[in-house]
Amino acid sequence: EAGIMKLDIKESNINEQTEYIYSFFKPEVEAKGMRLILKNSLHSKNAVIKTDSEKLCAIFMNLVKNAIKYTTTGSIEIGYVKKGEFLEFYVKDTGVGILLDKKELIFERFRQGSEDFSRGYEGAGLGLAISKAYVELLGGKIWAKSNINEGSIFYFTIPYNNELKENKNFNNTIAETEENIKIKNIKILLVEDDETAEQMITVMVKKYDKQIFIARDGEEAVISCYSNPEIDLILMDVKLPKMSGYEATKQIRAFNKDVIIIAQTAYAFSGEKEKAIEAGCNDYISKPYGKAALYELIEKYF
Repeated sequence: EAGIMKLDIKESNINEQTEYIYSFFKPEVEAKGMRLILKNSLHSKNAVIKTDSEKLCAIFMNLVKNAIKYTTTGSIEIGYVKKGEFLEFYVKDTGVGILLDKKELIFERFRQGSEDFSRGYEGAGLGLAISKAYVELLGGKIWAKSNINEGSIFYFTIPYNNELKENKNFNNTIAETEENIKIKNIKILLVEDDETAEQMITVMVKKYDKQIFIARDGEEAVISCYSNPEIDLILMDVKLPKMSGYEATKQIRAFNKDVIIIAQTAYAFSGEKEKAIEAGCNDYISKPYGKAALYELIEKYF
């Protein structure tokens, strides 16, 4: 709203992004006894477009989180189709649905489609408002179709900017990055309270790490770093139980000025990076992120 949010347009493989989101949420959906379905419609070569991949992921993450929140049985389906000069993404669920007169209201700030009921669902009502802002920033639109007790489908579009380099596609770039990694034997402390995210990040950093330490909250992070002064890199989730990642970073900086600390958060609000730097972090990355983004940061500091 302040006009300070900037786009970071670069090549992005949307198949890889949707597959990442599918892998990220699959355990949570299956834990509720439901199915998560993924349907990509383009070949990998044609799925490389120029867009802001972080904002695209944030939109999808918000929509899938909502679908999980309001669905208790059945399935959730995510995917996209190409329609002319646009890609039309969708998240379809078999949840509680939305009242007809709430379909526009839900995209307003601090509003929920369930607010006329018991409001038994947590949340500030910002997810869809932020998604709408991001979609419009990317040059698309967002809307919903729904029937009470029959489920909902959320759609959003973004321009299909497919400009490939002739001699190198995105998949090959990622493969080359992995094969040519020369940085090894980094001791990493991963501070993450979500087990699924922990497993995925652990897999991503395995090509770098000599040893990986795990902390589930801010207090554990401080103790682990104090007990293991040889740690080179801390991937610090900022939203943690007992003590926030920002407070943990401040306490670590009191006795360790050299360790590289990268803040990671699922909420890409403006000002978050500045807050991380002020707390003592060296850098910032917003979740979900892919291998390329993480590798780029690690190589920047090592």
